[in-house]
Amino acid sequence: MTERRLAAILVADVVGYSRLIGADESGTLARLHSLRQDVIAPSIAKHSGRLFKTVGDGFLVEFASAVQAVTCAMAIQKANSTGSLPLRIGVHVGDVMVQGDDLMGDGVNIAARIEGLAEPGGVTISRAVHEQVRDRIDVGFEDKGEIELKNIARPVHVYAVVGAKAAVSPNEATPAPALPDKPSIAVLPFLNMSGDPEQEYFTDGITEDIITELSRFRSLFVIARNSSFTYKGKSPDIRQVARQLGVRYVLEGSIRKSANRIRVTGQLIDAPTGTHIWAERYDRVLEDIFAVQEEVTQAIVRAIAPYISEAEVAKVRRRRPDSLSAYEIAVRAYARAWDAWVKSDGTLCNEAIGEARAALAIDPDSTIALNALTLSQTQHLMRATALDRDEAFRDGITAARRSIEVDRADGTGHTLNGVLLTLAPEQHSIGEALDSARRGHDLNPHNMVSLMGLAYVETVAGNPESAIEHLLHALRVSPREPMRPNLHQQLAMACFSAQQYANSVTYAQLGIDEAPGLPSLHVYLAMSYVALGEIERAKAALGAARRVGPEFVERVLTGTFPHRNPEHLRRMTTFLHIAAGLEDPSTAEALR
Repeated sequence: MTERRLAAILVADVVGYSRLIGADESGTLARLHSLRQDVIAPSIAKHSGRLFKTVGDGFLVEFASAVQAVTCAMAIQKANSTGSLPLRIGVHVGDVMVQGDDLMGDGVNIAARIEGLAEPGGVTISRAVHEQVRDRIDVGFEDKGEIELKNIARPVHVYAVVGAKAAVSPNEATPAPALPDKPSIAVLPFLNMSGDPEQEYFTDGITEDIITELSRFRSLFVIARNSSFTYKGKSPDIRQVARQLGVRYVLEGSIRKSANRIRVTGQLIDAPTGTHIWAERYDRVLEDIFAVQEEVTQAIVRAIAPYISEAEVAKVRRRRPDSLSAYEIAVRAYARAWDAWVKSDGTLCNEAIGEARAALAIDPDSTIALNALTLSQTQHLMRATALDRDEAFRDGITAARRSIEVDRADGTGHTLNGVLLTLAPEQHSIGEALDSARRGHDLNPHNMVSLMGLAYVETVAGNPESAIEHLLHALRVSPREPMRPNLHQQLAMACFSAQQYANSVTYAQLGIDEAPGLPSLHVYLAMSYVALGEIERAKAALGAARRVGPEFVERVLTGTFPHRNPEHLRRMTTFLHIAAGLEDPSTAEALR
């Protein structure tokens, strides 16, 4: 059965390509290769597109939104404005048919016909695209009217993009994501009104708990914690926040803690209108903070999605910590564990483990502390910094299973359990790992931990195409994600496994630009270059990997990748050996 879906399609080709080839074949091919690698591939990756076909000098790209497609088209033309291979680009939104990795149908055909109407260096779009982008992208449009297109049954109304109306600052260069088709919300970091810097972790923890609870509702679209927290310490314009994150509603608030009393305020704003649709203040004894958290979450859900059933709202009610002091220590441990992960810092990782154990000494059932312990030990195993790998695995898996036992509704516990199981000595654990990661995603489908964790396990299990879908969704859930290097590393890994080698190079390079000290990015770049036949670049990339992570490189050279698909594992090991000069490059031919 043929699958159909709605997609934004970008089609482009080089103007006068045949003439250029006739005049200078080798030079034109070299310039085309450079254009694809240096301009086109990075632009597609930055705007979350998927290259699904190349035909000679042309290429076709799929996007989830018209805004992404048009912004990508503009970025390509701007970057190529001084190049010697001018492009025409057309964009259309329409119904497409899916056959494997390829797309076809009127949605693709119309985009291809519209592309031929563009001026050299220009972009043309259909009326369907114009309706979606005219109020979201700061450019002008020239109405070309209805035009008869070859082999298209009806005339198509066409517009030409005529350039930016105003300069865009570097911080605003990323296109505004389109609004989802469900109620969407961002929760800004609550303000710590106590005047005590030590209360920052507590305030942040309450904010994060509200985000986590809201993320469990499939009927809501919730921006991930890390993107929301990029506004911490600022006083941003709410409408600007909503535009940058692609949401309709924004929640902001504050927490004041004094002696044994606490005051929590919150207000929910409909950003397009600036209307306050809900506001409340809670004055309670300190021990009631978790009850207040439940009340705030329920009030928000009811305010922006009144059709959600009481059964759904009841999901908010979960186990409360037995000790407030344990909660504060655990929140600090969990935050430090993620900080260690982003920075690939073993010292921070050990500090997180120490704090997690301190919290567990007070409250042995603290799921936050148990998850911090699992995450930290997983990092030690993945980054080859564990002093005793067997002990690190036992410690992490014990914490993960205890977390699930204490709170089976906590998606993070299931997800981290699944990720850690990919590192188990027993090969048969991969099935259990998939089940656990998928359960975590089902419980919290918009959570970054659930999305990235499931994507990792899917790639390791041999399902990279599924992983890529989850990772692209993660980029939308968290458009200002500080962990983008890790996301790009996972995309490089998944694209390599899916034999999308050019995309793997693009994502690995994006990650390296953001975090040059992450050795796995250099390793995937090296293997992808081998796959593309660029051996000298592969050797240089592996040399960079050795400089930033020699222990990691030596470990993976022994074939200790966690991947369980034999074909994927053989390809990775062979290509890495070629980059290291341990095997002849000719051995790659049969595996590409």
